[in-house]
Amino acid sequence: MTTTKSSPSGRGALPAELTSFVGRRRELAETRKLLAGSRILTLTGVGGVGKTRLALRMAAEVRRTFPDGVWFVELAALHDPQLLPNTVANTLELRQVSADPAGDLAAYLEEKRLLVVLDNCEHLTDACAMLASKLLAAAPGLRILATSRHVLGVEGEQILVVPPLSTPDAQVRAGDATHYDSVSLFLDRAAAVAPDFELADGNRDAVVELCRRLDGIPLAIELAAVWLRTLSPVQILDRLEDRFRLLTTGRRAAPARQQALDATIGWSYELCSPAEQLLWARLSVFSGGFDLEAAEDVCSGDEIQRDDVLNLVASLVNKSILVRIQATEHTTAWYQMLETVRQYGAARLDDGERRALQVLHRDHYRSLAQQYDAEGFGPHQADWFIRLRREQGNVRAALEFCLTDPAEAAAAFEIAAPTWNFWFAGFLREGYRYLLQALDLATEPTRSRAYALWAASYLAMFATEFDRNKAMLDECAEIAAGLDDKRLDARIKECRGHASLYQGDVPTAIGLLQEARAEFRVVGDPLGEFDTLILLTAATFFVDDPRVEDFSREALALADRHGALSSKGYGLWSVGVAQWRAGNYGRAIRSLRECVRLFQPMHDLTGISFGVQALSWCAAFSAPDEAAARLLGCSQAVWRTSGAKVDETNAYGAFDKRSEDQVREALGSERYEEAFAEGAAYSFEQAVSLALGEGLDAAGGDEAARRRVPSVSGLLTRREREIAELLAEGLSNKEIAARLVISQRTVETHVDHVLGKLAITSRAQVASWVAEQQAR
Repeated sequence: MTTTKSSPSGRGALPAELTSFVGRRRELAETRKLLAGSRILTLTGVGGVGKTRLALRMAAEVRRTFPDGVWFVELAALHDPQLLPNTVANTLELRQVSADPAGDLAAYLEEKRLLVVLDNCEHLTDACAMLASKLLAAAPGLRILATSRHVLGVEGEQILVVPPLSTPDAQVRAGDATHYDSVSLFLDRAAAVAPDFELADGNRDAVVELCRRLDGIPLAIELAAVWLRTLSPVQILDRLEDRFRLLTTGRRAAPARQQALDATIGWSYELCSPAEQLLWARLSVFSGGFDLEAAEDVCSGDEIQRDDVLNLVASLVNKSILVRIQATEHTTAWYQMLETVRQYGAARLDDGERRALQVLHRDHYRSLAQQYDAEGFGPHQADWFIRLRREQGNVRAALEFCLTDPAEAAAAFEIAAPTWNFWFAGFLREGYRYLLQALDLATEPTRSRAYALWAASYLAMFATEFDRNKAMLDECAEIAAGLDDKRLDARIKECRGHASLYQGDVPTAIGLLQEARAEFRVVGDPLGEFDTLILLTAATFFVDDPRVEDFSREALALADRHGALSSKGYGLWSVGVAQWRAGNYGRAIRSLRECVRLFQPMHDLTGISFGVQALSWCAAFSAPDEAAARLLGCSQAVWRTSGAKVDETNAYGAFDKRSEDQVREALGSERYEEAFAEGAAYSFEQAVSLALGEGLDAAGGDEAARRRVPSVSGLLTRREREIAELLAEGLSNKEIAARLVISQRTVETHVDHVLGKLAITSRAQVASWVAEQQAR
């Protein structure tokens, strides 16, 4: 079975292949031809035929053609068509907060050249067609490659029906059989599960007939190959023949290819134990994957003991029903199902079973949100941000379940409200939308509604919707008056002070924030106290109040004591701006760059934006040159990516304007505008690299050097640098493979990465680059 895992690949976001890609030369050539001559190409075909793998391989091969990147948008876990523009924007790292995200996306893409892969569109056909039409009309440099069981119906759409893999005739010699893609795939996957297996005269007929019987459908072949661990090809074929007879009896009108896939998945299902079958069906409630803890919480009970879930999951991994993604430093092991396999399991549930599972699923993610709220200011803060990003599909599914039934809507408060600062860190519009929907459905003046009103008002403020922010805070205060909840009272004051700061009323902001800080200390809420200290730092910074230094030091110390890395990033921001105000420019830049680097692993786009903006202010007042103008433009670029509109608020916008005036006066308007526009056109990665001082000389260098912002030698891995040096010696891929004792296919992949990262197109240019590096 094949799957992918998210892994940035050069400019853009393209998953890495976990298994080898077999065959499809004709289809790749046809896809390349159609994509070159059309702005939208849809790959269609039955489930399991390999549409996604073909799209991924094609995207990887043409990646260097698109200077603004190749971006893969997975839609299988998305069920709400209204969230499609937000999902595409988030993948493109554009966290728009407008009420019209499709329009914002169209404006963002207008002058870009990029490829967007929309995967699994069939359940969102109309929404995908509408969005694709709008984006293609606005952005002439955009290409879309879609995979769907149904055509989208977009004007100008080219269609390529992805056929099954080629299969041999019944009579073919063992050596000749491997020339057919279906047999090659079977043997490739067989090598992974039964390394000693070889195609020979004794098993040739069974393997050939198996590939023919499965009609060359890749997913069916992969599922069948798994059983070589325990069965011979003849035994696999015999059992599949039994399954086909059953299908033919029950579904005479079913297409042959669909029967082949149903037969294989159904046969795999029947070879599972009753407990494995039951777990398979129950796991279908998850969206985008799950960890062991979630499987134990949601799927145990009624015939499955909690202690048995681990072994059952392991068995399903061994049968390739589940795919395991390895744990990392910040995450636990993660399990996924291909969508076709998940749907098969879901079909085994009746309506009552499905609803009961959805309630358990909802309760698990409600508990997860409460745990996040309790542990969000501590040593696992960074892990929580990363975990919630991975769980986003499940959080969405839990919220959508709540919002489809008014009787369940109040439960949405307890998922969306405690995760307010997760939404703030990069998914502001999405979290805001869920909260508004829940508030419209569940109107009882409860404590949960009050906290949801507070969270929604907080997000409204970052969307610069201050009237709505005030209205929701007023209602929140009305409910809070009857609750005797001191923590909520403090939060209301903090949010009012925050809004006052953003609207430029700094004296009022300072008064409210000081009151809120005192109240947070009384109720023992260190996160609330920390947030008010950061806001007090900002407020006193803007009015040159000497207390800025004390507030900033206290904020950083508080985050350090609790081991909260994300908060420490904001603490470093506060210390950095205070140091700059005191004239300690070098120390300020070091603090602010450390702040940005802390936010990078969590991909906290809002935190990064604050850091880059402050660095641009430092540059404007300490060295108002072209580099400072570019950095001011970069600040605008990263705020555009984050989705928050802090830079448009009165306080921060006014300081941006002061910084602009400082640099404009030093350079003159023409030079300022040119440098600013250059920085504003940078990608998110380029803008952050410039702010961190990576890969640029002090004077800014020539035009080509400025546009090649990252230090390219640092972008190559050790193996890629080694291969680059061998390319410079004139070795072929085959010779490099022999020299390094690796496969030629692995060499080809590394060469592709080297060319992409260095933004060059020929091996001769690699030689020039290596010579230049050695000279340095």
